[in-house]
Amino acid sequence: MELEAMAGHLIRRLHQHSAHVFQLHARESGVDLTPVQYAAMDTINRSPGIAQAGMAARIAYDRATVGGVIERLIDKGYVARAVSRRDRRARELTLTAEGRRVLCAFRPAVEALQLEILPGLTNDERSEFLALARKALVATASDGADT
Repeated sequence: MELEAMAGHLIRRLHQHSAHVFQLHARESGVDLTPVQYAAMDTINRSPGIAQAGMAARIAYDRATVGGVIERLIDKGYVARAVSRRDRRARELTLTAEGRRVLCAFRPAVEALQLEILPGLTNDERSEFLALARKALVATASDGADT
């Protein structure tokens, strides 16, 4: 079987392209964020006070990796972390004022770059691709293969 017929190879290449496009737009916008950092900030913004473990689950990252992501966001002044009042073992996350400012300023660029991630597809094809990708991800979660 040729590489171009292998889903894993194509997914990896699309991921590389997606990360490259994101980094180009971040650099052009003067924003120092990775795609994972953006996903973490967006999740925290949508659920202020979310536990770090819950945020990791929502963006499908393991707790150890997310710890480093959150540390870097704290160092940048974008995220604040506090011990939960309900569960002393849990850490709650919120965006700082600077984090909200950066997220809101960069969000239009992230929304615009979505078209560049899947070049050559029509709007209908892009919608179909996204629906199929979500369907495959749901199936991986039910298999227990999720990260």
